[in-house]
This record gives sequence, structure tokens and C-alpha cells, in this order.
Amino acid sequence: MHSKRHGEILRLLHEEGTVTIASLADRLGVSLETVRRDVKPLTSDGSILKMHGAVGLPSMAGEAPFERRMRENADAKRAIARMVAATIRDGEAIMLDTGTTTSFLARELLGHRRLTVVTNSSDIARTLATVNGNKVYMAGGELRSDSGAAFGVSAIEFVSRFSVSHAVISTGAVDAVTGVMDYDLEEAEFARMVLSRGQRSLVITDHTKFGRQGLVQVCGLDGFSELVTDRPPPRAIAAALGQAGARLSIAGSESGA
Repeated sequence: MHSKRHGEILRLLHEEGTVTIASLADRLGVSLETVRRDVKPLTSDGSILKMHGAVGLPSMAGEAPFERRMRENADAKRAIARMVAATIRDGEAIMLDTGTTTSFLARELLGHRRLTVVTNSSDIARTLATVNGNKVYMAGGELRSDSGAAFGVSAIEFVSRFSVSHAVISTGAVDAVTGVMDYDLEEAEFARMVLSRGQRSLVITDHTKFGRQGLVQVCGLDGFSELVTDRPPPRAIAAALGQAGARLSIAGSESGA
């Protein structure tokens, strides 16, 4: 039985990367104590790694949360990024906040030339700097370990000096009543400033963020000019967007609604 459970634990980890001890106990139908006993030999021989209240595979542990998020719904994010990139012309000025969907957009912009890019994301800055005659301005401050992005007063103050053609943010949650939300105060404040600096302001997000409640409001649905996503949002959100006068574009469909 012991080795059968070991096999089951490893199978779950291969599927999910990391699993909490409580979730393992639940799925294997055994006590927390039994799971802890089961994982002990696996952690001592290096097969799995122990984290706070969870276990994971060694290969996954070195992966930053941002890299893991880049893999979630990657096809949807790529489709959104491709659609937005097609609306940006060579030589234009753009501002991007940090996020996996905006990082996909940066990659889709590698075919563009002479862009002026303002961002707080070291990933986006690295992607677009030193190629195709682009100019990249990076907002300063302490870089976060999870996303490699700068936040805080100095980053907000820096980007407030620019005016761009396209200001683009990605978001953690979109709700029909509250609007665009995030889970982090500094990220929400930075995103709000980005939206205010563009002639055209875009929120780009995959459909999994619809109907979620974040922690901090970035802006209402009237706080930007366009939302680009990969699937039609729930009826309440679509209606609220229409009422707020925001354009809705669905990647993969021929035209924006």
C-alpha cells in the first residue's frame, strides 16, 4: 500500500506541479499524519521538495510564479496579444504594465520597428530593448522577485511624465459592477496611472478573469477605451461595458463587437 501511495503522490505532482499536504490527504483518503509520513522518504531521496504546507517536484520549484502564469491559457493570451499588436504601427509610443498577457504582447511586437516603449516590467524591457531601433524607458524602483517588475511611488512618478498612443494593462479580475480589479495595491495604482497616459487605453485579459473579484479596484468600466479578450464575456459584463462606452474586441473573431 505504501509504495502504491508513493506512486499516486508522484502522479499528482507530475500533473499539477505542487500540491498541498491537506489536498493530498483528502484525495488519497488518509490522515495528514499519514501523508507526512509518506512524503518523508520521497523528500529525503530528493524525488520531491517540501515547501510551506505543500510538496512539489524539484523541476517546478525553480520556476518563478510569473513563468508558471505565462503557461496558463498561453494560447488565449497569444491570440489576444496578436490582435492588439496588429493595431499598433511602427514608430508609435506604447506603455505596458507588467503581466503575462502584456509580456505576450511584447513578444508579438518583435516584428515592429522604432517603437517607443515605457514599462515597469524587466521582462518586457528585455524583450523589446536593443532591437529594431526601439527606444525603451524602464520605470525604476525595487524589482519584485516574482515578476521582475518595479512598483511604488518612483515607478508611478516616472511613467506619469509620458503620453503615449497606446496604454495597455493586463488585469487579475473583471466584474460588471466594480470594473477592473487587481490583487495587489501597488499593481493596481500603477495600472491606473498607465491607463491615464494613453490616447487609447486598453485592458487585455483572457476570459478566466471575468466574474472574479479582486482586492483593489483599478478603475470602473468607464476608465478605459477598449477591452480585448479571447471569448465573449458574461452578459452582465458585456452590457456594462456597452453602457460605459468601452469597445469590446474578441481575439479570434473577425471584428470587435
